[in-house]
Order: sequence, then structure tokens, then C-alpha cells
Amino acid sequence: MRIISGKNKGRQIIAPKNLPVRPTTDFAKESLFNILNNLVVLADTDVLDLFAGTGNISYEFASREGKTITAIDNNRNCVQFIKQTAARLNYENIDTIQSDYMSFINNVHEKWDVIYADPPYNMEGIENIPQLIFDNEVLNADGFFILEHNKSIDFLEHPNFYDHRHYGKVNFTFFRNRQ
Repeated sequence: MRIISGKNKGRQIIAPKNLPVRPTTDFAKESLFNILNNLVVLADTDVLDLFAGTGNISYEFASREGKTITAIDNNRNCVQFIKQTAARLNYENIDTIQSDYMSFINNVHEKWDVIYADPPYNMEGIENIPQLIFDNEVLNADGFFILEHNKSIDFLEHPNFYDHRHYGKVNFTFFRNRQ
């Protein structure tokens, strides 16, 4: 995986093979950030990266000068890898927390401008994540929640649906907090 743009553009990140992850492809990530560049000012953005895995998305936000990035993963090895990589890249704006996504969202008292979630595609209950985000009011007004998922899930009828894009096997559904 590589950082697409920003202060560390082109930098390769090599994750240990023992991490239980499926990083977002560079092609899909580049497309995602092209869309985000038209929706938000990244330098003014507080980001929550749920299911952070290798930290791939967190590093991209940090490289593009995201204000704060909170990377959440339930795997201790993933959290350690993100901490080490963020330190090596001098990303002081990345905070890592080891936690289950549901416990974190149900107990946090912060809000973010962009929330990105890349759960395992076969995870039970993936279709409930958008409502968990909106029920817990963790997204700032006019903020965006982006869920990466497989093509078998359709969120067109969700009241906060904003857009859907697909790149190969990668699907991004965008939700907007219209409050």
C-alpha cells in the first residue's frame, strides 16, 4: 500500500503479513479521496477511522493534513502497527485506540466531520453500522460517514444516504448528517 497524496505522497507502507486485514486498494482509495476533496476541507477535518486495520486510510488523511485522526481497531497488533507507523511518519495528529467499534461508538462523547468504516465484508450486522453512527450522534452537522462494503448491501433507502460508488469489488456508500 502507498500514500497517494500529501506530504508523504508515494511513500510505501508495508504491513506485517500476520495482521487480519484487507486494506483498501490504492485505486479505490485514490478515488475516495478525489471525492472527499470536493466535499470537505481536509485540513479542517476531524476524522474517525473505524476498523482501521493497517491504518491505510488514517495515513492518507494525515498526509493530507487532516486536523485530527482517531484510529480504532479491536486488534492489538493492528493498533501497535498504526502507532509505530504514525510515529515513523511524524503524524502527531493520529490517535490510536484499541476497542470494539460498537463499544466505542456507544460510549464516546466526541463528534467527527468524517467517519470512515471498513469492516470485514462478511461481518454480521454490517448493515446496522450506519444507524449506530446516527443514533449515537457522533457525526458533526453536515459531516459524512463513509462505509466500505461488498456489493450485496444496498443503502439507497437509508434516510441519510448521500451517494454510492464502486471500484471493482470495493463499494463506498456515503451518508450525510443533514442536521
